[in-house]
Amino acid sequence: MAVIKRNLEPVTSSELKRNEVPPPTTDKVSGKVWFYLVLLTIQYGAQPLISKRCIKREVIVTSSVLACEVAKVVCALFLMKEGNLKKMYKEWTLIGALTASGLPAAIYALQNSLLQISYKNLDSLTFSMLNQTKLLFTAFFTYLILRQKQSVQQIGGLVLLILAAVLLSVGEGTGKGSSGSDSDLILFHGIIPVLVASVLSGLASSLCQWASQVKKHSSYLMTVEMSVVGSLCLLASTYQSPDGEQIRKHGFFYGWTAFTLIPILTNAAGGILVGLVTAHAGGVRKGFVIVSALLVTALLQFIFDGRPPSIYCLWALPLVISSISIYQKYPYKLKKKSS
Repeated sequence: MAVIKRNLEPVTSSELKRNEVPPPTTDKVSGKVWFYLVLLTIQYGAQPLISKRCIKREVIVTSSVLACEVAKVVCALFLMKEGNLKKMYKEWTLIGALTASGLPAAIYALQNSLLQISYKNLDSLTFSMLNQTKLLFTAFFTYLILRQKQSVQQIGGLVLLILAAVLLSVGEGTGKGSSGSDSDLILFHGIIPVLVASVLSGLASSLCQWASQVKKHSSYLMTVEMSVVGSLCLLASTYQSPDGEQIRKHGFFYGWTAFTLIPILTNAAGGILVGLVTAHAGGVRKGFVIVSALLVTALLQFIFDGRPPSIYCLWALPLVISSISIYQKYPYKLKKKSS
């Protein structure tokens, strides 16, 4: 906790007024940012179908994740302009990297571990519904860290979005049974881990937004730093994990084909887009993207698999559209001080 407080001191003092940029919720989102949002929504929605078709079951998960992190680093370095790359190299410091990217990367790593524990001990419906609380925690930490307030209408838009996410989760969980575990196991190894993971997700997203908007840390540089930290954590885990044993036994590229590269590259592109969206649109709008992507997945499943969307999906569609419209149309407005 002491580390977090020390890192966030600049945004809780008078220096905030000098460093703070106008929050995305008070500005009209530019066409370029809308382009990032749409691309990320399509990528999120299409990724499950692409992965299912292109990655064989024999492929070791850790190998594909590590390859994706390497691809993100290569893409981010390629997208950096040569002049900016040299400037960043001269100004880069280890402390700055750990402050801006190391802490969020570590938080995301812990969050993913908690989600894995929770997913094994909860039915998919309960897991998906509780996982949507990260939207509220993102809005809370955005206010706490960046002092970005939400208007009453925007809060209403968030409520509509969470309701849509719950409906989509119900549709996804229809027909799936519960885990059948006892109540203590469900509480301590299911409900509590996913709620803690939601809190961590909101905190990490807000920290990334703070680093990008207040500290002016390049989103591409953050992608490189977080990918390196994440890869090091993943490599360390292979010494004891089953995936590590499989890699040592069968080799890193076991089960790979030429098609395996497709979802890895699309996922890497998604990682770049996440950084851009967080930097320019904020972590709350990223939450809108995640829920909207569920509708894209349902549409693509209907087109390519002939699986029609559930009635819950049809109910959720107008809620998502309404929530996005309300959130964008009614930003929080600062009250003018009377002279």
